[in-house]
Amino acid sequence: MAGLSVSVEDIPRTSPARARTVNEAEIRASLETMSSLDAEAWSRPTACTGWTVRDMVAHEVGQFEELPKPWLMITRIRRARHTHPELGALDGHNASQVEDRGEVPGERLMEEFARIAPKGARSLARMPAPVRRRTRTSMIFPEAKALPEDSVEYMNNVLLARDTWMHRIDISDATGTELVLDAHDREIMNQVLLDLALGWTGPSCLLDLSGPVGGHYRLGSGPPVVTLRADAIAFARHLSGRPPLGELVFEGDAEAAAALAAARVSF
Repeated sequence: MAGLSVSVEDIPRTSPARARTVNEAEIRASLETMSSLDAEAWSRPTACTGWTVRDMVAHEVGQFEELPKPWLMITRIRRARHTHPELGALDGHNASQVEDRGEVPGERLMEEFARIAPKGARSLARMPAPVRRRTRTSMIFPEAKALPEDSVEYMNNVLLARDTWMHRIDISDATGTELVLDAHDREIMNQVLLDLALGWTGPSCLLDLSGPVGGHYRLGSGPPVVTLRADAIAFARHLSGRPPLGELVFEGDAEAAAALAAARVSF
């Protein structure tokens, strides 16, 4: 299997042009999932503590709404300092997004997402590339200092689609809606693996990931000492810190397996 595996470190970072395609595809996929929900599904709890499906979509609408209107983001952060002093900047901001649409029913939120998300994604191209690369996200969210790349470009090219994608997975998990995966999902999963590699300091591992967005990957350098076998989506959930859903099987060195099981990626 080692001869057929791909080094995770060799996965290319998503380009701005590719990111536009991926963001648009993920918006369409998320809308498909939302449109399949019945009235009862919107009130179901999700893997994000305290959030129902309705709350999650309210957060997503707020996220895309802020892209062409960054002052809304700043307003929500400032408000959250008073309304949620116990939370960090990012979590407080997200809570404010949900609260701003606290009375909006799910079906209406879906309509807002359909209208706002494409416009928000298109607005990303308005910021000149040098500004996107040089502007530090941590200036607004201190938590971004822990990201593999502390830049607005990384947020636009990688994290926007990843956040929307993982919430689509959350909604699928919460409601039993079929999770449909295609080429854009593989691009998102590859970026998850690349970020895992960028933060990895452990020994070499083999990742044998099954499913439509899976594959065989090498993590780290040198002879591999542990193999992970799992569904790719189950591994992504695990890396995000969500509760387990799907089995992760580790074979080989116990210490290396523990390090891999403890690894996390920002979502």
